[in-house]
Amino acid sequence: MLTPPRILTSDGEAVTGRYRREDVPPGALIGLPVSAGTVEGRARVVTDMARADLEAGDILVTAYTDPSWTPLFVTVAGLVTEVGGLMTHGAVIAREYGLPAVVGVERATRLIRDGQRIRVHGTGGYVQILD
Repeated sequence: MLTPPRILTSDGEAVTGRYRREDVPPGALIGLPVSAGTVEGRARVVTDMARADLEAGDILVTAYTDPSWTPLFVTVAGLVTEVGGLMTHGAVIAREYGLPAVVGVERATRLIRDGQRIRVHGTGGYVQILD
């Protein structure tokens, strides 16, 4: 699977870097806060929307979303994506549905295991793995 760069300029230059945050708990996965609130629940790591097996209260963890993923937002309680920003699809829909969301969490689908209990801090921009 290819991993897209966090930033790609109009000249095709891939810009890399790390978040510098001292305001998060040790071990937290850092991203961008895009929809306020905090939620705890079961992580559902979904790499193929057609195979999504979500229940009410689950937290959707995925590489990205696009408009075809919108029906899944009715069921979930929060969102974590590997790529994205304030105006990307997942962020906008999460705000519309009032779901806490953190995007740009590098390697989220690899670091969070399907079924793990996690806490999404949509206001602070980080995710904690609880078990």
